[in-house]
Amino acid sequence: MTNLITKMSAGAFALMLALPVQAQDTLSADSVVATVNGTEITLGHMLMVRASLPDQYQQLPDEVLWDGILDQIVQQTVLSQQDAAEETRRIELALDNERRALLAAQVIEGIVDDAVTDEAIQDYYNANYVEGEATEEYNASHILVGSQDEAAEIIEVLEGGADFAEVAAAESTGPSGPNGGQLGWFSAGMMVPEFQTAVEDLEVGELSEPVETQFGWHVIKLNEKRTQQAPELEAVRAEIENALSQEVVTQTIEDLTSSADVTRTGPEEVDTSVLSNLDLLED
Repeated sequence: MTNLITKMSAGAFALMLALPVQAQDTLSADSVVATVNGTEITLGHMLMVRASLPDQYQQLPDEVLWDGILDQIVQQTVLSQQDAAEETRRIELALDNERRALLAAQVIEGIVDDAVTDEAIQDYYNANYVEGEATEEYNASHILVGSQDEAAEIIEVLEGGADFAEVAAAESTGPSGPNGGQLGWFSAGMMVPEFQTAVEDLEVGELSEPVETQFGWHVIKLNEKRTQQAPELEAVRAEIENALSQEVVTQTIEDLTSSADVTRTGPEEVDTSVLSNLDLLED
């Protein structure tokens, strides 16, 4: 019986060793997932490759990515172990740049995490959306023609009772003509200045005088006007987070740079064509 138990225990131990590493429950970044001529490849190495994959691969399941990522690292390790693999000046400088960029990104991430809080987001939302100046929006239609006289004639026809949409479909040379000249809703800055000014001067239902822009002559009718309501916070949260991030990062970099002891060579002091001389990396 003892021998049988011993054999069973040994078999169970062997089976445990044979289990794939990803099936274990105690994996950490230091867990070894492969070795190449004695060089260890850890789960941490795989995680870093996984995190740097292009967006189109980020959505793939982990079980699909596992072998591909591990194959890549194994192949790179094999190649890096060859006698021809030498840490050249190019590699040394590239590693310097990569290390600098990663450290800078780490600092920026910490700055953003500290600054972009729920409270900061709410304050920005209140100041720029809730308490900010209300935006007027306009819904207008227009008829575009080639001359002021044509525009004046169309105004006479419309004032005589003709349907605006029908006249626009028949006479307008603009792309909105077949749609009755309808332009939909727009706000300040979305139209050329002359057109925007004319629209803002109209009362709802009123026709404009002939208005000249770079596209020709317009007859404009203001259909509706409204005050744009503030969007829900969640609808603009990402936009606010981005604005806060850019603001704090820009300000922090300016502050740190201005307080640092920096010396630099300006383009007026050197022959800047040297920047394209990659042969210098071979020295």
